[in-house]
This record gives sequence, C-alpha cells and structure tokens, in this order.
Amino acid sequence: MERTTLEVAGMACDGCEATVTDALEALDGVSSASADHEADEVHIEHDAAAVDEAALAVAISDAGYETAI
Repeated sequence: MERTTLEVAGMACDGCEATVTDALEALDGVSSASADHEADEVHIEHDAAAVDEAALAVAISDAGYETAI
C-alpha cells in the first residue's frame, strides 16, 4: 500500500470531509481515506498499481473540490 497526501481546496466542514472521503473510498484500489478540512488535505492509502494520483485527483474534482496536481 502507498500513502498519499493531497491538498484539497474548498472543504469547509465535516460534511465536506465525508464527501471527499466517500468519493475516494469508492475507487477500486483505495483502502482508506481521511480528509481534514482545517488542514485542507486528505490522506489516502491505496494500491499504486490500481489507482494513481491522477485518478485520485479526478475523484476529488468530481466530488466538487480542487486539488493541486
């Protein structure tokens, strides 16, 4: 498993954290995700062979938030 931390802009509350976490955990290859709106970041444990940072960024974008990759 690989651990990746991404900056996420636009999260303002626990509900935002849940939206980002749910979007990431729905991806095949992601075992867990933990978002922190106060730090503007999300920590993801994933299988790097199954899902890369670009796919993680797309999931975050599709959920309505911005990431810096």
